[in-house]
Amino acid sequence: MELLRVVWRQYRWPFIGVMALSFASAALGIGLIAFINQRLIEVADRSLSVLPEFLGLLVLLMAVTLGSQLALTTLGHHFVFRLRGEFIKRLLDTPIARIESMGSASLLAGLTSDVRNITIAFVRLPELVQGIILTLGSAVWLAWLSPKMLLITAVWLVVTILGGFVLVARVYRHMAVLRETEDRLYQDYQTVLEGRKELALNRERAEYIYQQIYLPDAVHYRKNIICADTYHLSAVNWSNIMMLGAIGLVFWMANSLGWANTNVAATYSLTLLFLRTPLLSAVGALPTLLSAQVAFNKLKQFSLADYQPEFPRPGASKPWQTLELRDVVFHYPDNQFHVGPINLTLKRGEKVFLIGGNGSGKSTLAMLLTGLYQPVSGSILLDGQPVDDSNMDAYRQLFSAVFTDVWLFETLLGPRGETADPALVDEWLQRLKMAGKLQIDEGKINNLNLSKGQKKRVALLLALAEQRDIILLDEWAADQDPHFRREFYQVLLPLIQEKGKTIFAISHDDHYFIHADRLLEMRQGLLSELTGSEREQASRDAVARTAN
Repeated sequence: MELLRVVWRQYRWPFIGVMALSFASAALGIGLIAFINQRLIEVADRSLSVLPEFLGLLVLLMAVTLGSQLALTTLGHHFVFRLRGEFIKRLLDTPIARIESMGSASLLAGLTSDVRNITIAFVRLPELVQGIILTLGSAVWLAWLSPKMLLITAVWLVVTILGGFVLVARVYRHMAVLRETEDRLYQDYQTVLEGRKELALNRERAEYIYQQIYLPDAVHYRKNIICADTYHLSAVNWSNIMMLGAIGLVFWMANSLGWANTNVAATYSLTLLFLRTPLLSAVGALPTLLSAQVAFNKLKQFSLADYQPEFPRPGASKPWQTLELRDVVFHYPDNQFHVGPINLTLKRGEKVFLIGGNGSGKSTLAMLLTGLYQPVSGSILLDGQPVDDSNMDAYRQLFSAVFTDVWLFETLLGPRGETADPALVDEWLQRLKMAGKLQIDEGKINNLNLSKGQKKRVALLLALAEQRDIILLDEWAADQDPHFRREFYQVLLPLIQEKGKTIFAISHDDHYFIHADRLLEMRQGLLSELTGSEREQASRDAVARTAN
């Protein structure tokens, strides 16, 4: 399994140590059977030393077996910890466009279901390892007792194992189908949770979502999980019954064929009984390992960025004067929307407003400007110097942004990830009219149960605390009441500009376009600047203009 190969590459020496403990455990188990055979069956030693020796071997076997299992389980949890951490880091390093194309439902399923299945597999892995090692070790011991009986018994066990593998293979196929179905179920859960208000208002839509979308996925999941469990239980029962049959076969070979005496037959039976539980546990552990392999393959399919343990820390940004998008073109993977070529020059300290209808490309332009989307062609220039992969992280350090789908973080951070300036935070808490509504303790916001407009104010506070050069605001004022909207355009934006910040704001508030240094418009993926009569017309009625 590729999963185990990855463990071998990352934890080779600890894995070798764990295997050594497992072999020691198997050797002690076989030694205990040999002790019983030689001291309690064949010779029937009646000395008082037999019991302490026997109990000592039991305690030693228990300690070594437990130690090997705990060591393997601990190794597995270390691997899962590393796998989860690498997955999160790769998510953070993967381009935004790639993340958006995958969808949050499948990624959440990967972080929860897939990682959980891998964790469960490593918890069960000791059972598989112990079963395999004990079986191989016991085979050596049984061959020493009677090669002919071992040959027949081995054939019987091979048939047992092959039958189990045939059944387990069907478990694997259903597990693969289940994993795909889980993605759809996560999407259904997301629809119910995020659309709960609309579904509460429209019971017909709620019924449709439940009957036509959720139930088919749930029924498909139920069908496959029942099939998987059926084959799994069949494999366990097949192995259980065949192991009991092996004991009867041993006594038939000893008594009817005369291949061994009763003592050897008893030892064979005792060994098979000893193997029964580890072997059944090993067969039972196989589905979890197969499920883990499915999960591991699913995680690989995301094609995230390569893992890099470090977080690059660009140096302090140098003073800049102009930022230019030159012939920038971008299109989404489905090629249904195309932006560009875009030519735009921003000057330091400007206050620029961007208008445009829905679907005109405003938010896409914002993503390109901030470096979150990579252009298909064209270039971004900072003071005439091209921005590429080598300095993209440093370029993004110029921006703080509040997007329409705002997400609030609890911790206020200042420049370079340091603690935010308390005086600056207090000043903007007052100006944003949030001083009595937020509880901030050592730079951490304790209550974020706020209205949408208040959340936008907190998001702006977080952005201003970072003290970056450019503030990008995507429809920030849309959720504010009329009084605070006027305060935002007439007082707050000029104050931000006075502090040396460059402002790029997406807006539909035509009454306040006069406060912009420049007015830009996106229309069908193309950018233009409005001046003169065009700007006056837009300032009078932006809605009428974007509708044309």
